[in-house]
Amino acid sequence: MTDRNTELFLRAQRCIPGGVNSPVRAFGNVGGTPPFIASARGCRIRDADGREYIDYVGSWGPAILGHADPEVIRAVQQKAAQGLSFGAPTEIEVEMAETLCARVPNLDMVRLVSSGTEATMSAIRLARGFTGRAAIVKFEGCYHGHADSLLVKAGSGMLTFGHPSSAGVPDDFARHTLVLPYNDVAALEETFAQRGGEIAGVIVEPVAGNMNLVKPTAAFLEALRALCTQHGAVLIVDEVMTGFRVGPKGAQGLLGIDADLVTLGKIIGGGMPVGAFGGRREIMEKVAPLGPVYQAGTLSGSPVALAAGLATLAKIAEPGFYETLSARSRQLTEGLTAAAARHGVPFSAQAVGGMFGLYFCREIPGCFDDVMKIDREAFGRFFHGMLAAGHSFAPSPFEAGFVSAAHSAADIDSTLAAADRVFGSLL
Repeated sequence: MTDRNTELFLRAQRCIPGGVNSPVRAFGNVGGTPPFIASARGCRIRDADGREYIDYVGSWGPAILGHADPEVIRAVQQKAAQGLSFGAPTEIEVEMAETLCARVPNLDMVRLVSSGTEATMSAIRLARGFTGRAAIVKFEGCYHGHADSLLVKAGSGMLTFGHPSSAGVPDDFARHTLVLPYNDVAALEETFAQRGGEIAGVIVEPVAGNMNLVKPTAAFLEALRALCTQHGAVLIVDEVMTGFRVGPKGAQGLLGIDADLVTLGKIIGGGMPVGAFGGRREIMEKVAPLGPVYQAGTLSGSPVALAAGLATLAKIAEPGFYETLSARSRQLTEGLTAAAARHGVPFSAQAVGGMFGLYFCREIPGCFDDVMKIDREAFGRFFHGMLAAGHSFAPSPFEAGFVSAAHSAADIDSTLAAADRVFGSLL
């Protein structure tokens, strides 16, 4: 029988770099051929060969209701029938902006864009334009999209400016970005003490999801807010992943953070391409056409994408939604931890709302250096064992996973039963 996934991957590699349109999809961290997804419904995806999997990737976060939710699909179909885009203002843009400003803390005004990368790129430009400064602080292991200023790795010391982590990013761009260890209050304090007058803003994932899931400490969050206030820097809380994923008010509401600017994406598009950045009125009024910071986009505020997003936001506002979602995430992580322990496999896991992290090490990581100690080979064997058993996790030990409202307790139990067998084969 022909393996349709392999056939498609070979075809793709002839005309798409690496055969994929986003690098992690190529299975570079785990090896093998990625399944090409043909359809999805609820918590299940089906590949080109007709194999079905319980899905814990969820389109990397947006599928909080599960795939192809009937109400979201209906909203998209109705809006698409009225026209796809106009390059002009629409009422649904106003509805989305009002909804976000009402639900997201510290959001006085918001600008809609087409991706999370566009949102973070624009927020950084705005922070620089508002303060008149050039330097940006980011944290090692946090990913904020592929804008030039953000594709930067740490320098040779904590207080040195970073170096490009991608070809095509000039050194001159990277020198304006300081890269510090996540959760390191001392490094943050020292950086502001020495260079506070240069720093336009600090951008942070309030719960890191791109070096696997790493929680912030309360001391770290308090220092971020206090130091930005003291030195006149803009605190940018990147909630592209965590916004409406970890709680009804995002990580800000869950953890008590007060951002100056917030970036959003994923869930606010209901699975379609949408991003947003917003925050304090005095900062947002610097954005064109009101102010000198330019930002524009032909498809910004896509009415079809916003229809999907508003339908999603309406459903996740229902009473008890996040309590059930969080319970499912805990059921998964606690069950996996217990299964690994039964077989003596070094493993730990944790969840925040509808996000979770799996780590092939005994202690839950608190920073990038900790994450790098994960047993990658063990993760790869676990990943392929689970995929063969019909359970799809992120194909990298450095990515968070996601549970949706479509995952039932029985679905999680099925995954845990498979994991028990796979853990038993690892040692």
